[in-house]
Amino acid sequence: MRRQKLIITNNAPAVLGFALACLAALLINQFTGGRANRVLFMTYHSSLKDVLTYVRFFTHVLGHSSWTHLIGNMSYILLLGPALEEKYGPAKVFEVIAITALVTGLVNWIFFPDTALCGASGVVFAFILLISFANVRSGEIPVTVILVALIFLGEQVYDGIFIRDNISNLSHVLGGLVGAVAGYNLNIGR
Repeated sequence: MRRQKLIITNNAPAVLGFALACLAALLINQFTGGRANRVLFMTYHSSLKDVLTYVRFFTHVLGHSSWTHLIGNMSYILLLGPALEEKYGPAKVFEVIAITALVTGLVNWIFFPDTALCGASGVVFAFILLISFANVRSGEIPVTVILVALIFLGEQVYDGIFIRDNISNLSHVLGGLVGAVAGYNLNIGR
C-alpha cells in the first residue's frame, strides 16, 4: 500500500493573512513598549486632521493588548474563518473584516471620546453571526440563527449594562450586527 504524501495548504488566505497581521502588530507593539498600539493599532478620539485617525479606523482590529487577548480572538477567527472563506470567498470575508473595523472604529471615535479601542473581538462576533447564516436558504431564517443572535448579542448587551470591565461590549454587538447583516444579504437578500 502506497502512502499518500501530505502537503500543507493555505485554505483561508484572508483569515491567515489577518491572523499574521495581528501577530505582527502585537510583536511590533511589544518591541516598541506599547507605542505602536497608540500610534497605529488603537482607535481613539484624535483629530480628523491627523491622517492616522483614518488609518486607525481600520487598523485597530490588528492591535491586541497581550498574548492572551490575541490568542482568545485568533482561536475563534481561525476556527470560523476557513468555513466562511469556503462559503463566501476570501474577498467577502476580508470585506466583513474591513466593514467591522470601520463601523466599530467610527462608533468608538464618535460616541466614546475618552475610550481607546483595540482588538479583533468585533470581527469575532461578526464571524459568529455570519457563520450562523451559512446553511440558510432563501426565504427561511432557522431557529438556530435566532438563538445564536439572542445568546451572543444578548450576553454582550447584559454585560455592557451590568458588568464594568475593560471589554468593549458595544464592539461585540456592532460586529455581530455587521455579521448578521452580511449573512442576511449574502444568503437571504440576494
